[in-house]
Amino acid sequence: MSIQEADVSAEQRSSGRSQSFEELRAHIPTGNAGPILREIATALARLVGSGETTTIDLGAIPFSAGDEKALDAVLGTGEVRATVDVLGTSHVAETAIAGVWRVDHFDQQGETLARFVEITFVPDILKTQAADAEDGLRKLEADLAARADL
Repeated sequence: MSIQEADVSAEQRSSGRSQSFEELRAHIPTGNAGPILREIATALARLVGSGETTTIDLGAIPFSAGDEKALDAVLGTGEVRATVDVLGTSHVAETAIAGVWRVDHFDQQGETLARFVEITFVPDILKTQAADAEDGLRKLEADLAARADL
């Protein structure tokens, strides 16, 4: 326990005032934004050079709200955003750096399940799966067969 945490009395903790200290501490950068950004640059060079994609799991490392802010300040916001609703919601957003995407998954209550940076031309979650395309073809063929006016 740090000195600052020790200075928070039991009364403050029970009153909920210590929660604001924890919230503030959660916004302090861990210093992991810089290494992640360098990893993104290396992965983007691989994507451009060989087409190899990379996924970075932000939940697998210590990554605070302060780190998120630093990451977002460098990556910026791109032009493409998508929402996928399957067993919860997933937000896919292109960053201002072409080939770098943010993909965040939430459960049905809106709680964060996973946060990723994907270095790819198109995130996998947005690609049509082969089985889904086959189902779509069957549906379209059945719809066309049922319509005499076409």
